[in-house]
Amino acid sequence: MTRKELIDQIKIKKSFLCVGLDSDITKIPKHLLDLEDPIFEFNKQIIDATHDLCVAYKPNSAFYESLGAKGWESLSKTEKYIPENIFKIIDAKRGDIGNTSKLYARAFYEQMNFDSITVSPYMGIDSVTPFLEYEGKWAILLALTSNVGAMDFQLIQTVKDNKKIFEKVLSISKKWGNDENMMYVVGATQAEMLKNIRDIVPSHFLLIPGVGAQGGNLQDVAKFGLNKDCGLLVNASRSIIYASSGMDFAEKARQEALNMQKEMAGILEKSAVL
Repeated sequence: MTRKELIDQIKIKKSFLCVGLDSDITKIPKHLLDLEDPIFEFNKQIIDATHDLCVAYKPNSAFYESLGAKGWESLSKTEKYIPENIFKIIDAKRGDIGNTSKLYARAFYEQMNFDSITVSPYMGIDSVTPFLEYEGKWAILLALTSNVGAMDFQLIQTVKDNKKIFEKVLSISKKWGNDENMMYVVGATQAEMLKNIRDIVPSHFLLIPGVGAQGGNLQDVAKFGLNKDCGLLVNASRSIIYASSGMDFAEKARQEALNMQKEMAGILEKSAVL
């Protein structure tokens, strides 16, 4: 999916919602467990209920890899089921030496057909460029995360230029690609730092996890992170997909997604993105 196609979908749906498919076999509704592929059936019903309200889906590969070959099958079926006009992110957080990254890219871009993959930039340019060599595909680099351990490294200030590590990651890595093939992950609970981030990468899309169950605030994220093209994909996982554990789980998921979409529509209209 190209940048223009993604922006067009945001304007058509009046939404910049990404639904995270962190589908945990221990948390999905019990009545699905007797089916041949309960994870795929869960994802299928979530997608059917929300596809007109979101512009992206983001399966986290760990939830599928942990189930072995059966999990990979569920992931592949899920990827194929997602409509073609919706941006498909595999949250795999890969990033290794070049020849290994090439194989990770082949796995998720060729064997499956994801539009993008989350990547750790810690090993530098040669670990990231293999993901940028595919036309129409995106690398989404971890920049500033919202977990407790983010403070261990990401917020350390360098002695030479008094920049935080995550700021160095942004300023260096933006030269490896461009705003047509690279995005950045910024946790929603770090909304107050989005202004600084926008000073470094004003036009890149930002993938923002942490709104909903993790306590991030959508209005704050939009206030500091929105650009003229929207430039945001805000992810919600547990607050949507686990809104109910009963027979009505898809219906409740749709209601949660609709609530977010309505709020996003108001933000987009107010900011003149639409």
